[in-house]
Amino acid sequence: MSEPIEFKRIRPRIYIETPLTPEEVNRRIRQQLRDEGRLCSGESTKGYATICPPEEEQHFWSPQLTITLDTDDEEEKTRIRGLYGPKPSVWTMFVFFYAAIGFAIMIISMIGLSYWSLGKPATLLWLVPVLLLVFLSLYLVAYFGQRLGHKQMTNLHRFLERCLEKEIDHY
Repeated sequence: MSEPIEFKRIRPRIYIETPLTPEEVNRRIRQQLRDEGRLCSGESTKGYATICPPEEEQHFWSPQLTITLDTDDEEEKTRIRGLYGPKPSVWTMFVFFYAAIGFAIMIISMIGLSYWSLGKPATLLWLVPVLLLVFLSLYLVAYFGQRLGHKQMTNLHRFLERCLEKEIDHY
């Protein structure tokens, strides 16, 4: 458990099957969240949990781990699905900016190509490479933001491993 965890995807996921009941998993998470030396904060309700870094350590790029618990009555197992990612407000902001830039590129391209096909000056098309650079810079900002939250994401992963008392792979 002392090896560094490497998260290669933008929003890594986990999938675990455990013989523990969902109630037992929720109880263990709540117990670890109340622990004095805890690494994380969050909440756990029936079939669902959200785990974040402690509030005093949170910043704009802080990740969170969202967990859902499903039961498989036939096999008497609990399926735990988790998703590491930014807070929903950060994720929504980036999706909005990506969509706005993509829409602007589409509209400018249509208008600029229409002017060009009519033989008129299409100087508006110079905005397309500029918007592509803005798109790339937004991607790089998100990438470096993810790097800033990497240690906290590792702490979230270790917290869940401690709750379940087993090592967890992510995919």
